[in-house]
Amino acid sequence: MSTPFTCARRTRYTGILLVLVAVSLASATSAKGAVPRLEQQVVFRSGEGDYHTYRIPALIVTSKGTVLAFCEGRKKGRGDAGNIDVLLKRSTDGGKTWGRTQVVWDDGENTCGNPCPVVDAKTGTIWLLLTHNLGADTEAQILAGKSKGTRTVWITRSTDEGATWAKPVEITRAVKKPNWTWYATGPGVGIQTKSGRLVIPCDNYVAGTRARQAHVIYSDDSGQTWKLGGVVGPDCNESQVVERSDGTLLFNMRSYRGTNRRLVTTSKDGGETWSQLEEDPALIEPVCQASLIRSPAGLLFSNPASKKRERMTVRLSRDEGKTWPVSRVLHAGPAAYSCLAVLSEGTFGCLHEQGEKSPYETITLTRFSPSWLTGEKKP
Repeated sequence: MSTPFTCARRTRYTGILLVLVAVSLASATSAKGAVPRLEQQVVFRSGEGDYHTYRIPALIVTSKGTVLAFCEGRKKGRGDAGNIDVLLKRSTDGGKTWGRTQVVWDDGENTCGNPCPVVDAKTGTIWLLLTHNLGADTEAQILAGKSKGTRTVWITRSTDEGATWAKPVEITRAVKKPNWTWYATGPGVGIQTKSGRLVIPCDNYVAGTRARQAHVIYSDDSGQTWKLGGVVGPDCNESQVVERSDGTLLFNMRSYRGTNRRLVTTSKDGGETWSQLEEDPALIEPVCQASLIRSPAGLLFSNPASKKRERMTVRLSRDEGKTWPVSRVLHAGPAAYSCLAVLSEGTFGCLHEQGEKSPYETITLTRFSPSWLTGEKKP
């Protein structure tokens, strides 16, 4: 038989439990629809669909808010040569859900790759820069001048939020020097400057010397024609570019100097000429592609912050890339290429290669809030 004391205690505990449940439900209700502090979702998983491996992510948001996730679909293997298509998935809800996989460019057994999109805010047109080579030609053969063909540069466009794409058009003669062998657009994204200029980061190899270089190409007529901009090197290639608040361009690139640090340079004339290359001591890298964009919070940078391809990390700079005091790890395991974007609802997105045993198991979108990145308490 219960005593008056045990009954009172049981009533009190029951009341406390009900309060805790109510608070929990209220918290869940108020959090419903809130910006996620950190959320990961696989967008492309290697082995699924018709492709052995998915690689080379590119992420961009259109003028109307559609999120576009590009990559290479490698049919028969993980290598950079062979039957490779350019693929796309679209999201109309800020990267929460994705539509079917679209094939943007498939040229049979040949290599179509290095997607590097840019949005023209004036027209809403999405321009997509690409490269191409015969599927039987490897990078080593192209560099040695022993290939049947060479690397060529192409462009396509969409005027309906990425739903359909125009037939790719070759622009090699306008943007590639005769003594360049290998050529790559991006990987990553291009930018539009305050003046309206479209700028695409690229890289190249010089015939005979195998000197690795980075360069940009640009358009001042909303993507109708393209010109070759300034070239920097040697010992660098895959690159990204961003416009600082004062109008100068900051060019950030993969380095082969053996110091495991990114190389940077600046331009005061929209990318037509560049300053001397310098190392950024804060940006450790394993010799790998990286991403650099402007956001309302400052400049964002992502890469595998290690001497090997692991620890996908996002950094924030509030002083135009001079220092990088804020950093958070998105994935501590194997990771490689990445591409950042500012999504809807105040979130950031990083589309990156990651896995448990290999960096190339998935292309995953990590959505995170500015407060998660900076460590602030507000969601």
